[in-house]
Parts: sequence; structure tokens; C-alpha cells
Amino acid sequence: MSSVALATSVWILLLAGGLYGLRLRFARAKLPLPPGPTKLPLVGHLFTVPSAFEWETYQKWSRRYNSDIIHLDVAGTSVIVLSSLEAASTLLEKRSAIYSDRPSQPMLIDLIGWGFHIGELTAYSLRKHRRLFHEGFNVAESRKFQPKELAATRKLLLRLLRTPDDFRMHLKQMTGEVIISIAYGIEVLPVDDPYIVLAEQAAQVGHIAAIPGRFLVDWIPLLKHVPDWFPGADFKRQAKESRKFAQAMYDVPFAETKRQLASGTAPHSFATASLQHLEEGGEKYYDEDTIKATSASMYLAGSHSTVTALMNFVIAMLVNPAAQKKAQAEIDSVIGKSRLPSFEDESALPYVSALVKEVLRWRTVAPLGAPHLSTTDDEYRGYRIPAGSTIYANIWAILHDEAVYPDPFNFEPERFLLNGKLNPEIPDPQVTFGFGRRICPARYMAASSVWIVIASILSSFEITKAVGEDKRVIEPLFAFTSGIVSAPLPFECSIRPRSKAAVALVEATAKE
Repeated sequence: MSSVALATSVWILLLAGGLYGLRLRFARAKLPLPPGPTKLPLVGHLFTVPSAFEWETYQKWSRRYNSDIIHLDVAGTSVIVLSSLEAASTLLEKRSAIYSDRPSQPMLIDLIGWGFHIGELTAYSLRKHRRLFHEGFNVAESRKFQPKELAATRKLLLRLLRTPDDFRMHLKQMTGEVIISIAYGIEVLPVDDPYIVLAEQAAQVGHIAAIPGRFLVDWIPLLKHVPDWFPGADFKRQAKESRKFAQAMYDVPFAETKRQLASGTAPHSFATASLQHLEEGGEKYYDEDTIKATSASMYLAGSHSTVTALMNFVIAMLVNPAAQKKAQAEIDSVIGKSRLPSFEDESALPYVSALVKEVLRWRTVAPLGAPHLSTTDDEYRGYRIPAGSTIYANIWAILHDEAVYPDPFNFEPERFLLNGKLNPEIPDPQVTFGFGRRICPARYMAASSVWIVIASILSSFEITKAVGEDKRVIEPLFAFTSGIVSAPLPFECSIRPRSKAAVALVEATAKE
């Protein structure tokens, strides 16, 4: 074939492809949008979108319209909510190439300054951060951190033994200790550590700001330009105060790691290893800012979500003491009472593992996960998904689907078992970590931390309802926050050692 004929053929193919693309685009444009509530002119669903516990309302709408995909128009912003595992997997996993960008979040990114967070980066910026994160926290690498997780868990048990009423604070201390050590190599203080306090402050404001509809500026971005003194601009003043925490969390621990590295006293950590690799002339797909942002993302996201999962475990034991007894019986029969659980015991403790899965399913830590953005027009089940739509997977609805998990609001670890073993036919609640390229990259480390803490507490302690001075049982207040992380509000309970032998074992192990 001559060069002229070849060029002509190429142009014909390109033209045919372009015409097919246009035809497909016009065909999609004629498709209906997914169902949703009746909207108002101009503002659409601006006054309909819930501002708290959105996942519950979205599930109700999904049932009302008999559709696992619903559409909202919020002042011109297209919002798609997916309420089934099939819908979320099809779009966010199988078509991740067009659903991995992030929507604009003026309050969180522009005003508060969370633009460094790996969960908020654009698809283009996300690539090198995720690659760096994966290299440091894939399955194999995550196992290297288990000794630190185990040591922190043993310290937790000793704190629970000494001051059990402070269990919430102890859980925060333990998770902060693990994550800050792994991320930065910093050894935290046993009480009131400034790094842990800083992470808590930054996480509280950030997780509230990340929920759509909480601030009007997210739907009307022009509002971010109004002056602070303008009537109704309280969000600007709130953002200015919150920005200080976000910036400090981004800068302060990383600066300490660099200081230790320069003085030759830096312990091994993700940040130190990455910086040393950079200094040694290693692969240059990332730079110092990438290391800094990736470390801060782990520091910020991991601490709050892990504490929430463990607090949910405590609540679960209060509502289902029978599950606690079964798990303890399994631990006693497999491990005995002469030692504490280790990671090597996991395969031999299927009921404990089922209980951990049920904790993650029963009270969803991040009910809506991280928002996605569609970069091109798409079609699903005969519905049109416009380009530029904000996409949410209603993880809470997925994990409370009666067709998959009968009696979903009951805490029943047995649902994950068959003939005394984990049942592979029951979907694992790993969707709690997200979907596609927005999935939590530290999920392996987080899952192992949650497992060893739960197994260790069950081995050593009895969790029961608290009793007041009047000798009456105090019924715990099962109330939760509404945010990107839904955490239990403070509640009372009793955490006491199972026996004198357990006390001796905890004390002896903590000294090792």
C-alpha cells in the first residue's frame, strides 16, 4: 500500500471514529436522567438535598423510585447517588477511567486548605501519590508494620486495665501512635500528644466540610469570594480558623521528620524512607511535596476512621453480648489463656474475623465514601450520566441491603460464616474503604490494626453496660455524628478484665 493510500485510510478511520463518537454522544443526550425528587426551577434540588445523615435519605429515595441510581440537580450541579454494589462496582470499578476525578469542593479545598489530601486530589495529581502510597502500603509492605501495631495494642491493653473509663482517649492514643510512627517515625507522648491533638482538630472540621450540602458555597462556588464581614459569611470565618489546623497538620510533623533526618536520629518510617530514596538519586516520579502530602493524608484519614471502627466495636458488644461470649470462647479454645492473640492466629479464629467484618458492615464508618467525578457522558441501565457529575456510592445502603444481608440492622457475625468457616459467598464489607482509584490505599494496614485490637480486647476484657451509683444499668446513648466519617457520640460502658490471670498477662506482656 502506498503512503498516500495509507494516509487516506488513516483519515477515513479517524473520521469514522469521530462520527461514531458524535453519534454515541447524541444518542446518550437523548436518554433520560436517573429518577429523583421533583425539582424547582433554577435551583433544582438545592433545598431538597439533606444536610445531615444524607445516606439514609438517599436510600429512601432509591426505594421510592425503585432505582439503585438516582439523580439530583443542585443549583446546576449534577449529582448521582449509587445505592447498590452492582451499580457502584460497574461504574466506579469497571469504568474507573472516567470516574476517578474529584468534584470541586470550595469549602474543603479552597477555603480550609485540604487540597493536599490524597482523597481530594484530581485524577492527574492522584497518580503519583497513589503509586507512592501503594509502594509503601501494599499487602506485603503493610505486614512489615504489624510489629508496631502489635506493640501499640499491648500498650492499649495496659491503659484499659489502669483507667478503663478513658477508653475513647486510649483508642485515639493507640491509633495515633501507630499512624504517626509509621508515617513520620515520631514517637508520641503517652498523654496529650500535640500531634494526635492536631490530627483530631484537623479531622473534625475536615470531615464536616467534606459532606455535600453542609455549606452553600459548595453548590454556589462564587460565594467563596464574598468578604468575611458579609452577612451570612460565617462559613468564611469558620474556614479561616479551620485552615490553621489543616496547614499545621500538613507542615509540623513533616518538618520534625526532616529535622530528625538531618541530625541522623530519624527512625525508619514512610516519610524517612521516601526522602532518603529521593536523596540517593532514586526514581524521580515523585518529589518532596508528594511525600509530604501522602504522609499527611495517611496521618489525617487513618486516625479518625480507625478510632471510629473500634468505638463501633465497643457499641456492638453492648448490643450483642452473646457475640462477645462466642468470640471469647473461640479465642480460649484456640489460644488458651497463657498468651495474647497475634497476627498469626487470624486464620484459626474465623468467628473473631466474622465479628470484625460485621463491625465494619453494621456501623459504616464512611457512609458515602469519597466523591467521584464523571469526566465524560456515560450511560447506565438506560439512564444518562452527564459529564461533570458528582458521584457518590451510598456505602451505608450497600452494606444494609436486605437482599444481601438479611436483618441488616442486627449485629450478627454469623452471617459471614458457613459450617464454622468464613463464607466466601457473602460479600466482604471491604467496600467501606471505597471504590476504584479512590479506594483507601492504607486499607490493608487499617484492617490489620482493627483485627488485632479487637482480638486482643476480647481476649483480655469483658465489655458490659455501665452501672450508675444508684446500681441501675446505664443504657448507652446510640447517637452518631453526621459527616464524611460517622462516629459515635460519647457513651458510657464498663470494660473490666476477664480474670486475675488476664490482668497478670496484660501487665507482663506490656513490659516485654
